[in-house]
Amino acid sequence: MRTGEIHKTWYFVMTLCWSRHQYVELVRDQTIATWLQCHRHAFEWFHGVPERLIIDNPKCAIIRACLYEPEVQRAYAQCAEGYGFRIDPCPPRDPQKKGIVESGVKYVKNSFGPLRDFRDLADANRQVRAWVMAEAGIRIHGTTRQQPLVSFTGTEQGLLLPLPAVAPELATWGRVKVHRDGHVQFERAYYSAPFRLAGKSLWLKATATMVHLYEEHILVATHLRQGAPGARSTVTDHLPPEAQAWQLHDVQWCLREAKRIGPSCSALVRVLFGDRVLIKLRAVQGLLRFAQQYGDERLEAACRRANHFGTPNYGAVKQILAKGLDLEPTPTVSTLATTYTQGGRFCRDTQTLLLH
Repeated sequence: MRTGEIHKTWYFVMTLCWSRHQYVELVRDQTIATWLQCHRHAFEWFHGVPERLIIDNPKCAIIRACLYEPEVQRAYAQCAEGYGFRIDPCPPRDPQKKGIVESGVKYVKNSFGPLRDFRDLADANRQVRAWVMAEAGIRIHGTTRQQPLVSFTGTEQGLLLPLPAVAPELATWGRVKVHRDGHVQFERAYYSAPFRLAGKSLWLKATATMVHLYEEHILVATHLRQGAPGARSTVTDHLPPEAQAWQLHDVQWCLREAKRIGPSCSALVRVLFGDRVLIKLRAVQGLLRFAQQYGDERLEAACRRANHFGTPNYGAVKQILAKGLDLEPTPTVSTLATTYTQGGRFCRDTQTLLLH
């Protein structure tokens, strides 16, 4: 389907030094995962692996470019071990050392790109592979004066390392920090780690389907990789005890626990859950937690007193228990009546009739 949208793309080009045969792929980003995937496609295209790869110093491959001791991305180093090739980064600021690959990229851009129309990225890659085999591969190369495809199939292909029987796992590595909520962030998704590691930096290894978290060399968490932005993968055992209690003590648990304590507690909890504006799960959890401090009988008595005075809420029960009012008898209607008829300080005694 033609939409007319314009997407920025890059060429990934791998050129064999002797035959000048190429693998070319158009990609939409320069991430580590794309870099590794292009290497796999190139090795499968050549049906073999070169012993040495001379590369520029892209951030997806080289963390720190240096003439003597360059620092390689951990993911790329693992890929090199899996396929058996060795990495030879070009010296920084020395373009003469990378002439072969630079000439190959320039040739692709000048000879393939112009005057071509693509329906989508897959169509562009189908066209560029056909172009490599039908045009670029059979041209007479300006330096070798040979056809790259003929030189490759006749001599160079047999000198490549064989592909491994099982393709190595391609994984992206990176350093991540455990947030205060016990999660790390990777590609806009969140993954839990043991709460004791909050504030620490971990190694994250991401494959196409899994995410692993390491404290240096110790595996501390494993998750299925999340695809949607904002998605969370949380292991309950990673959470602190209070957070685990919050997840386990849901509405149904609270209703059962309140019913076990007594009818007054059950009635008060149902009033709280019946609020039309607020979700009062925290209030109910806090109220039921009073049973650990004061016991079931005192909590039931406090709920009975709160219900009697029309204040069925967490704050009222807390004050009743703190002041020990649950230990006093609940006032009855007759007791209240005597306050207004006999016991009030400023009330007239209505039982005494004064005659003048």
